[in-house]
Amino acid sequence: MAGRERLSVVQAYRFALDLTPRQERMVLAHAGAARVAHNWALARVIAVMDQRAAERTYGILDEHLTPTIGWSLSALRRAWNAAKADVAPWWAECSKEAFNTGLDALARGLKNWSDSRAGKRAGRRVGFPRFKSRRRSTPSVRFTTGAIRVEPDRRHVVLPRLGRLRLHESARKLARRLEAGTGRVLSATVRRDGGRWYVSFTCAVQRVQGMPTCPDATVGVDLGVTHLAVLSTGEVEPNPRYLDAAARRMRRLARRVCRRVGPDRRTGQRASKRWERARARRGRAPARGAHLRRDGLHKRPSRLAR
Repeated sequence: MAGRERLSVVQAYRFALDLTPRQERMVLAHAGAARVAHNWALARVIAVMDQRAAERTYGILDEHLTPTIGWSLSALRRAWNAAKADVAPWWAECSKEAFNTGLDALARGLKNWSDSRAGKRAGRRVGFPRFKSRRRSTPSVRFTTGAIRVEPDRRHVVLPRLGRLRLHESARKLARRLEAGTGRVLSATVRRDGGRWYVSFTCAVQRVQGMPTCPDATVGVDLGVTHLAVLSTGEVEPNPRYLDAAARRMRRLARRVCRRVGPDRRTGQRASKRWERARARRGRAPARGAHLRRDGLHKRPSRLAR
């Protein structure tokens, strides 16, 4: 392996977290801070755009219009730092990376929208950024600076302001890279998906270029519906139909939710605990189907490549 070429790639490592109630509240607070910064900056951008459009209807020259604000991350960050004391008096309770997460998402959204309108971006048209809802948006926060490391026991990670978080599984794959010096953490993102919290590390990895064991071997693959794939060797890959199984499970869980006592806004009746538990289980059902589908789509191409 000494004479083989090394490749530098960007690779992500994702691990499930086991958060305590206090840690979950802290993560939600950071995700809420990112949402507040995003919505504030978006409201300011829209206000300036509307003001300039109204001034043009009065015949005001362009050089006398309301000054524009930059859409770059640095410009949005300067504007936020100047107004955060009035907009969010509690800003010191959260890491600066939380606010940077929301501003960075807005800066990328505005750039994608602008490039899409100008024809500089391939693919379908990108819409204008929207405000993030507390109920419908996915809680997420990204850390790019500060103390980001994996503990020696490989079952805990350390993130800025959040402290030491326990992993649901071992992080030995990432720890081996970091200990050998062939990997470097670029960022860490904490995100809730399907009722469970995950942390994903984006790393720059030095990987040895692989050599095929059978360079002359070939196989033809025909994708289908009844069967997932049919190989030229005659082997048939069955279609697991994860979506159908998930849909049946969701229908069963939805009927269970309907049998419980739910909330009623007209009478002010609150939902029962059994309704809340059934609703939470129904919300986790699509995530299970997505995870099974992702697992199968990773394993089958890897087996074919081997």
